[in-house]
Amino acid sequence: MTLTGRTALLSALGALFVGFLLPGWLGILTVQLALLIAILCDLALAAPVRKLHFTRTGDTTVRLTGEAQTHLTVTNADRRTLRAQLRDAWPPSSYAPGSDITAARHSVRIPGSERRRLTTVLRPTRRGDHHAVRVTVRSFGPLGLAARQGSHDVPWTLRVLPPFASRKHLPAKLARLRELDGRTSILTRGEGTEFDSLRDYTPGDDTRSIDWRATARRQSVAVRTWRPERDRRILLVLETGRTSAGRVGDVPRLDAFMDAALLLGALAARAGDHVDLLAYDRRVRASVQGKTAQDLLPALTNALAPLEPELVEADARGLAAAIHRRTSRRSLIVLFTGLDTAPVEEALLPVLPGLTKRNELIVAAVTDPRIEEMAAGRHTPQAVYEAAAAEQTRADRRHTADRLRRHGITVIDSTPSHLAPDLADAYLALKSAGRL
Repeated sequence: MTLTGRTALLSALGALFVGFLLPGWLGILTVQLALLIAILCDLALAAPVRKLHFTRTGDTTVRLTGEAQTHLTVTNADRRTLRAQLRDAWPPSSYAPGSDITAARHSVRIPGSERRRLTTVLRPTRRGDHHAVRVTVRSFGPLGLAARQGSHDVPWTLRVLPPFASRKHLPAKLARLRELDGRTSILTRGEGTEFDSLRDYTPGDDTRSIDWRATARRQSVAVRTWRPERDRRILLVLETGRTSAGRVGDVPRLDAFMDAALLLGALAARAGDHVDLLAYDRRVRASVQGKTAQDLLPALTNALAPLEPELVEADARGLAAAIHRRTSRRSLIVLFTGLDTAPVEEALLPVLPGLTKRNELIVAAVTDPRIEEMAAGRHTPQAVYEAAAAEQTRADRRHTADRLRRHGITVIDSTPSHLAPDLADAYLALKSAGRL
């Protein structure tokens, strides 16, 4: 049971009545007894909370920064009219900042044996699974003096998917892919590509592409056209250890890895390649295998949505073993990890020969743009010290990247906003060169 502000107001008016008209214990007893009777009557006439029935419908998935709607149907099984305030509670990160009170609370009036549908608008600010906490109902009597209060568990889960901000780069990368694929006037020729078709020779064509046997069977000179290889295997590997938990700007490195992985996965699927996903630190955290091109992007976003970095050192040998189990043939392995000197030299470098022996390997890392800003500062003594620290950090990362490149590894070290397009360009360059 709860009392309202109206009860406090009546109590104050009763105090004035006692003070001016009926001072003494008799006045106090009269006012308080009348107020108590009014409260009990109001409470008795309030619709019971326990007899309410709830069902949920609405959105089950939404992209981060998007808007989702969940519908709560309230059925009043009692004969009394329900006059209530209802709070549909979700985690604070489910609402836009500062809107949790207004978005979660509803005023409702439901006559007996009727139902109403209430809509709660959610604008999540964090990726992952958001679970409905509880529904709290405060049922008022007709006088508005007292209310019955109770809570109900009405489960519902809203999965917040990665925002996929790099989707804006996909049309440009697909246009480049069509050029490589021979779907425009620009055709690719050379070692490591697949034969596509024959066409008539035009001035300027490479004479090495002339097909002399086909020329002998026709009246004109025929040249071969080529297209990049299809049906190649690509494994996206996200290292989810402590290095991926570091924040660059407002987001963890892992979120930048996810964005780049989604863009590359969508691009590779359009190119006819098979894309798998593995997230690992000391055990497998997420895995996607054997999806078709149409199902790949939904599967990737759904697998990445609840993924969070673990504050543990990644097991490089276990990671290499998990990669070997998933690559029975030559593949392109894209490893999303950090370029910190100690983890790379002590853990990653010893397992690289086994990974690069039969596979093409790309290491994708996120660099902090703040380091570049610090390196350029010289205006104060403190800025000079910060610039020296930034230069040392840059030198360490260049040294680590150079050591990886000496093993034949392609290294992409970019800011969060540039990692996804830079990685897509590296993939297209490898495909154009026939190295997949």
